[in-house]
Amino acid sequence: MDMSDASAIGSGLRGELRRDEPMARHVSWRAGGAARIFYHPADVDDLGAFLRVIPAQLPVLFVGLGSNLLVRDGGFDGAAILTHRALQGVERLADAVGSPRMPKRFHAAAGVPAPHLARFVAKHGGGGAEWMAGVPGTVGGALAMNAGCYGGETWNHVVEVETIDRAGRVHRRAAAEFETGYRHVAARFEGEEFFVGATFAFAAGEEGPAMAGMRELLARRVATQPLGTPNAGSVFRNPPDDHAARLIESCGLKGYTVGGARVSPKHANFIVNEGNASAADIEAVIAHVELVVAERTNVSLIREVRIVGDAR
Repeated sequence: MDMSDASAIGSGLRGELRRDEPMARHVSWRAGGAARIFYHPADVDDLGAFLRVIPAQLPVLFVGLGSNLLVRDGGFDGAAILTHRALQGVERLADAVGSPRMPKRFHAAAGVPAPHLARFVAKHGGGGAEWMAGVPGTVGGALAMNAGCYGGETWNHVVEVETIDRAGRVHRRAAAEFETGYRHVAARFEGEEFFVGATFAFAAGEEGPAMAGMRELLARRVATQPLGTPNAGSVFRNPPDDHAARLIESCGLKGYTVGGARVSPKHANFIVNEGNASAADIEAVIAHVELVVAERTNVSLIREVRIVGDAR
């Protein structure tokens, strides 16, 4: 199959297929190179059809809101699959038999923004999902990295997930089939599978207090994070018993700039694109921060963001 022509794989697919798609359009940093093949599936069945028709050795990159991702300027020589506005749907599942205060179960597809799930849970009898309103990504991305903020973590609420493999087969997996930790998720089984949905359990709650809690958290985000400038959220994980932002600031790195990329003066664990940053600019800032923090504090920062593709 000739992968130089996207139309060679388009027969029978219902989604949107493009070639050499600029990924700056699809990542929150608004920077970076193009994906050789780009597919926006119509639904899970269509996603399965796409995975079955592409070569098994072709690298695959799942993209939600692109809030934790950088594609290098030379581009991604594989297939980028956009789940946002493709893998959709949230529902409250039937309650288990027992007390009405028992946990409430909800199902969400991988392309659903995490804040949307938080609001849905609040409006349908659940509580404890308020922190998800502060996650700037999709359910699929939250599952893949065990996203969390304000004391909450995704996999603390996962009952089971649905995944899809490279042959387009959908699997139902229990939470126990994955090893999870702080910003870490790894399958305990063989083979490459991707998240397409999940069932979550949240405590019973009331809409008013839950919505008020979300408003308070969002106000805190606005006050402390550079939300008006393109960024990818927190760049580094917090070390044990410390904060990456504190370490970076202690090294005098707030405002450090390469090209159009800058360590945010508002929050040191954010790198912002001030309008014309290349992916190389952003990666250079990341590398410099890592080096300086390691030299001055003896702490090796671990990246939260994923960097893929080739340098130009």
